[in-house]
Amino acid sequence: MPGRFATLATSLIVDYEVIMVPFRCVPMETAAADRFRETGVDDAGNHLHRKLADHPSPCRHCLTDAVQGEAVLLGSYHFGRPKGIYWTPSPIFVHEQRCTPFQPANLIPEIVRNRLVSVRAYDSDDFCLYDLGDVSEGGNVEVLIDRALADRRTDYVNIHTARPGCFLCRVERI
Repeated sequence: MPGRFATLATSLIVDYEVIMVPFRCVPMETAAADRFRETGVDDAGNHLHRKLADHPSPCRHCLTDAVQGEAVLLGSYHFGRPKGIYWTPSPIFVHEQRCTPFQPANLIPEIVRNRLVSVRAYDSDDFCLYDLGDVSEGGNVEVLIDRALADRRTDYVNIHTARPGCFLCRVERI
């Protein structure tokens, strides 16, 4: 279905076609979430901070926001890719109690949809594809994900919160 997209760099209006490349949003691995809960230690060796959610606290395992008053654990997560010079850890929340990992295909999770996000595309060598990176309200992120995944150079996309820059999830083609 045809649409319109305004590029930020040039304010030029260009036509695009929404292709909707099949995708899945990949949460924190269950083994890592369980390790956080069982040991109380994060990936950097820090003690996790137990908090009662008093603001949007996005769990990286089920990819939903904790309900106000729900116990969450806060710690540093080493989310894997990209490797090399673009690698960085991220502070994350995970529910204190076990939760079901996010699994639906072609669905943007709540924790992405409900906030301003940064979309970062990477190639198979874990190099950032700067021309495909952008910031969007989460409710409009499908266009950016589709644009990145439709580009043959893209191996995966990482989505972060735009203001604090915290990792939310990885997006892969299926």
